[in-house]
Amino acid sequence: MTTAALEPRAGRRCHNMLNSLHSTSYFAPELGGELAALGITHPRAANFAVRAAALGPVGAGAVTAAFYNYKHELVARHVPAVWAIASPEDVLAARARAVDAALRRLLGEEAVASAEMAEAARLALRASEACSRSARPLYSAHADLPVPEQPHLAYFHAATLLREHRGDGHLAVLMAAGLDGLEAVVTHTATGKGMTPKWVFSTRGWVQEDWDAACERLRGRGLLDGSGELTAEGLALRDGIEADTDRLDRAPYEHLGAEGVARLTELGAGFTRAAMAAGAFPADLVGKA
Repeated sequence: MTTAALEPRAGRRCHNMLNSLHSTSYFAPELGGELAALGITHPRAANFAVRAAALGPVGAGAVTAAFYNYKHELVARHVPAVWAIASPEDVLAARARAVDAALRRLLGEEAVASAEMAEAARLALRASEACSRSARPLYSAHADLPVPEQPHLAYFHAATLLREHRGDGHLAVLMAAGLDGLEAVVTHTATGKGMTPKWVFSTRGWVQEDWDAACERLRGRGLLDGSGELTAEGLALRDGIEADTDRLDRAPYEHLGAEGVARLTELGAGFTRAAMAAGAFPADLVGKA
């Protein structure tokens, strides 16, 4: 393995590719179909069940805390009631079937069975060996799950571990920055890289009144201007949040090494491009409008 130093943002770039592949599952019709077969038909109940299932049959408070940017009242409408419909174990099995079918559809059978997929799985699992459990509930819960045998499912599993590891650390940074869940979303959207308000309202439970109140709080701190754009202070805060998140998430990528990170990023980018070309994400998901 190379001894070359890891570039400051190399881990972030690699994570972005892995996270994009993981995130395709939330928009895959295969997932909705599998969960509907279990009796979970409401899209929000499905989302909470799939991502929280590794935690076990937890209540609304635990899900709101771990997810951070969802309105608690929305979570409480579906959790813990969803566990009376299907057990966490059944939900995890349904997710595995859905991911298998979705990746075969989005990437094609040849890519799923390729040497590159097997290589990506090995590299991502290698990186995940250096993840830490402390104060990372979603990562730690997923780390208790067995590694699938099929390479494309092992790659998805490893991508999920690395995604939740970074995400748990990111929440600690957001708290230290004094941003509540909705304020974090508003500032992310203002960068042009987060979800549009339309998707925030439909998936996170917030309404326009909540959004406007969060914007007013952020303006009071000098982070947003009158048109809803980030001020220089707001941009600096977001840059600092990402840099601190990189620092807390550095261990997996240092463990993999610069050469391995570069190769995993290359492989992940190829899979992500293929998935996006196949229509994995809604066209209006990201942006400010």
